[in-house]
Amino acid sequence: MAGLFDNQADLYLDARPTYPSEWYSMLAARTLHHNLAWDAGTGNGQAAIGVAEHYEQVIGSDVSEAQLQHAMPHPKVKYLYTPLSISKDELLASIGGENSVDLVTVAQAVHWFDLPKFYSVVTRLLRKPGGVLAVWCYNDIVVSPTFDPVMKRFHDTTLPYWSPNIRYAFDGYKTLPFPFENIGLGSEGQPLALDIPKKLSFEGFLRMVRTWSAVVTAKNQGVDLLSQMVVRDLESAWGGSDLVRSIAYKAFMLAGKVKL
Repeated sequence: MAGLFDNQADLYLDARPTYPSEWYSMLAARTLHHNLAWDAGTGNGQAAIGVAEHYEQVIGSDVSEAQLQHAMPHPKVKYLYTPLSISKDELLASIGGENSVDLVTVAQAVHWFDLPKFYSVVTRLLRKPGGVLAVWCYNDIVVSPTFDPVMKRFHDTTLPYWSPNIRYAFDGYKTLPFPFENIGLGSEGQPLALDIPKKLSFEGFLRMVRTWSAVVTAKNQGVDLLSQMVVRDLESAWGGSDLVRSIAYKAFMLAGKVKL
């Protein structure tokens, strides 16, 4: 997936929702120390900057150089390119070494990871006791009774073009392996359901959908899932291009500590 989001990195920065500040406060309250955090799969750095409100230093890493070029600067955040070829020991050393990290976050990305490799590194990095890993994602939006069925029909057309990894996101991380100790913020098989409220225009919605990996994959294969007719149907169901709606992204979280 290293290059999957490269071509739409600028759109990705503009279109994706902002995670509520309460999430970061909630996680910070569960770590004993607040010295170092790692935001893996940082993308444009949105989560890293949220984490930086509570930790002295944040490492935001990604396998996509294009995403990192669009990452938002912050005095407490250091961005790090981590190619797929990096070894576990190299990755460990580049973040901070054994037992050095208070919080690891992964926003909208862990389903793309080599999970055994990632979990092995996390287990070595996290402080014991007290270090926390939190992963979260969203997989749907709720707009209105008129729009939602039209959106579902469009979403169904994208299904053949998603990577198999996306199944974890589609099922709300209910089947995502997560071998960490429950801290009350979602556990393996029982993710915590969360909402992300957002004011969104129709153009903003379109920009978000255009960043979907399935839409990009289909376009690369010569299939335009967002044809003029589809866009017109979505716009009509939305209520017009000028209407700004209050919507909710349906999100879910898993968080835990290393099992000792």
